[in-house]
Amino acid sequence: MGTPAFAVPSLLACLDVGEVVAVVTQQDKPKGRGQQLAASPVKEKALERGLTVLQPPKLRGTGFGEELKKLAADVAVVTAYGKILPKDVLDAPRKGCVNVHASLLPRFRGAAPIQWAIASGDEKTGVCLMEMDEGLDTGAVISRRELPILPTDTSASMHEKLSALGGELIRQDLPRWLRGELRATPQPSEGVVLAPIINKEDGQLDFGKSAAELERRLRAFTPWPGAFTYLEGKLLKVHKAQVKDGKGAPGEVLSAGPQGLEVACGAGSLVLLEVQLEGKRAMAAAEFLAGRKLAPGARPFGPPPPAKP
Repeated sequence: MGTPAFAVPSLLACLDVGEVVAVVTQQDKPKGRGQQLAASPVKEKALERGLTVLQPPKLRGTGFGEELKKLAADVAVVTAYGKILPKDVLDAPRKGCVNVHASLLPRFRGAAPIQWAIASGDEKTGVCLMEMDEGLDTGAVISRRELPILPTDTSASMHEKLSALGGELIRQDLPRWLRGELRATPQPSEGVVLAPIINKEDGQLDFGKSAAELERRLRAFTPWPGAFTYLEGKLLKVHKAQVKDGKGAPGEVLSAGPQGLEVACGAGSLVLLEVQLEGKRAMAAAEFLAGRKLAPGARPFGPPPPAKP
């Protein structure tokens, strides 16, 4: 059971260790300028492999659990499916459902564990294979693997690494668990942190925060929603930045030239290296500044313009 590209390595791993009797994924959704219905990456891979694909619009109160039960599966592997499973679905396979979750539980339960691990400044993250229950990522953990978060990692790069690691975990440990060689360990009650869904507003740069935190958030929210601010009322996306130890009032321009646009923060300063002004292409900050003068001491960053009536 899975939907986005993150879940494809899990599907391939399941094919390596057993018989996949069915693939459950979300319904096709409009995509692109033409808004034509498009299959999920998991559905595309399943059809390529000649597998049965199920796409229930709803799970709760629909009898879908009984439909699954008829498949007589040993276990359901759930990776980024995107819907909460009701009890009848959780109980349908002989040994229930297991989940591939992209964090070191109980830290970062919820929808966006990869992004919040980077934004929070964690030095490592990982993947857990866990038994599912009716809670939000609260089930007992079968096994886990750790990965360092590098200073250059974005949510996109960690997505790729953890997706592959999830597949490895299934290959190595799911058969052992099914044979009774691995026993799941209940999660501790200490150290629980939630990873709520990301909103567009999470990408807005608040120069009152430290430069280190803003740089982490830029990497955490790449590719979506991205990091951005408003320059003299126009949306300015920030694609690359680095931390320095400059001092000034938050939002104050400290320097603007070939080395980038340095902006004072609550602690330290953030040098904007690659930017994209509303309606323009992305460009190096030096090129951007060649066509726009920003004097040191200026404070051109502010809230978004008021919405038009």
